[in-house]
Amino acid sequence: MPRRRATGRRGRRLPGADPLPASRRVEVGADGYDYEVRPVAAARAAKTYRCPGCDQEIKPGTAHVVVWPADSDLASGTVDDRRHWHTPCWTHRATRGPTRRWS
Repeated sequence: MPRRRATGRRGRRLPGADPLPASRRVEVGADGYDYEVRPVAAARAAKTYRCPGCDQEIKPGTAHVVVWPADSDLASGTVDDRRHWHTPCWTHRATRGPTRRWS
């Protein structure tokens, strides 16, 4: 039986292609607004951010999520509403109030 030709294309994406749909999601917040949530892998986290859920730093190399209102247009460069959260802080945001930085 002949061997299959290896294509070398498994797992590759075209440059500039959107992330896989499974990595993007829209969640409804307690305030009734929709938020787009996108995970950031630890390997891609290169800067320090301040989590609005706990008011602590998110160090480089820490996996986390980026959250923004779903109605904002990030394609046009408007990223003022984008926030970086620790994943557990975002998950448990309904059980605690936001810090001063989020409001």
